[in-house]
Amino acid sequence: MVRGKVQLKRVENPVYRQISFCKRRAGLLKKAKELAVLCEAEIGVIVFSAHGKLYELATNGNMQSLIARYKNTTPGTPENGMQPQVADEHADMLRQQTSLLLKAIRYMQGREETSDLTFDELEHLEKTLAVWIYHIRSTKMQLFFQQIERLRNEEGILQATNQILKEKIREQNWEIMEPNTMISSTDSYPLNIANNYCF
Repeated sequence: MVRGKVQLKRVENPVYRQISFCKRRAGLLKKAKELAVLCEAEIGVIVFSAHGKLYELATNGNMQSLIARYKNTTPGTPENGMQPQVADEHADMLRQQTSLLLKAIRYMQGREETSDLTFDELEHLEKTLAVWIYHIRSTKMQLFFQQIERLRNEEGILQATNQILKEKIREQNWEIMEPNTMISSTDSYPLNIANNYCF
C-alpha cells in the first residue's frame, strides 16, 4: 500500500512544535552523519531554532574550516553575500532617497520651490513624512505613558510615606495622652480622710 503525500504545514501547538523540532533535528543530524560515513562526504549542517538557539554539525574538522572552504570555492560571492548587481541597485536606491530627502529639507527650510519637485517625488516625500510623523507620535505616546507610570509610582510612594507619618503621629498622640489620662483618673477619686473618718 502506497502512502499518500503528507501536506506540510506549521505545527500550531508550541509544545508539539518543539517536540517535532527536536525529533526532526535529531533525524537530520543522524542522516548527515550516515551520509558522511557511507560516502566519505564532508557535510556541514547549521540549524537555528525558533528561539535563535544554534545547532551545528561538521563531519570533518570544524564548522569554521568548512565555511572557509566553501568561501574559497565560490570566490565571486562578496563578503556580505550580496550580488554585485543587487548591491548596485541598492546603492542607486539609497542615492535617490538621499537626494530626495535633501530636496525635502531644502523645501522645508524655504530654500527650494515645490515646482522643483516632481509629482512622484512629492508623493514619496508625503509618504516619508507620514512615516516620520507616525514614529514621532509613537515615541511621544511612549514617553507620555512612561511619565504617567513614573507619576503613579511617585504617588504610591507619597501615599505610603503619608500613611507611615500618620501612624507615627497617632503613636505620639497616644503617648502624650496616656499620662494625662492617668492624672485625670486619680483626680476623680480624691482622698478625703477627714470627711470619711471623724476623730
